[in-house]
Amino acid sequence: MSASKVLVLGIGNLLWADEGFGVRAVEALHAGWQLPPSATLMDGGTQGLYLLEPVCESDHVLVFDAIDYGLPPGTLRVLRDAEIPQWSDTTMSLHQASFMELLSLARLRDRFPRRITLIGVQPAVLDDLGGSLSPLVRARVQEAVVLALAELAAWGFAAQVRSGPPEEALNASPLALADYEGGRPGADAACRVGDARFLNQVHGGA
Repeated sequence: MSASKVLVLGIGNLLWADEGFGVRAVEALHAGWQLPPSATLMDGGTQGLYLLEPVCESDHVLVFDAIDYGLPPGTLRVLRDAEIPQWSDTTMSLHQASFMELLSLARLRDRFPRRITLIGVQPAVLDDLGGSLSPLVRARVQEAVVLALAELAAWGFAAQVRSGPPEEALNASPLALADYEGGRPGADAACRVGDARFLNQVHGGA
């Protein structure tokens, strides 16, 4: 019998402020903790159905995401197994449709993970194009990591604190939090609610 595999997946769009929570959470987990070889950490971004095979190949899946629960901004919520909708008329996430389709396809293939957990945060800011996490949501990243560590340990995947930075980055260096924030223009130097040339808006009152 092969060893169990776990996939830790961060999904979301880094370009839309708090929509990047999932990616930043899995990035923080990767930076601070070493998981067993049977665990895979992945920046799933907005890949949607392209994540089907990694999900189907895993016995346990833990997902970080920004989810609209209708709760106060910054609220963390944990959903497990049947609590995670595979189809709904209510959209909780900007990319929920593709992720729900992914789960439905995994079920149809009879390759659904034995356990799946979603750790989500209620976003505070989404309409900041090119922005980073809002302070309220950023403050929840480490709390989400602690929740994930407890979940992984309960599944039998205990993590160890890293003594130094990981040898391999989780994503391309320009996407890493420090480089991303260091390289983007401030709100006063860029139209961060969209491009005024296409939205027919005048930026800066000009």
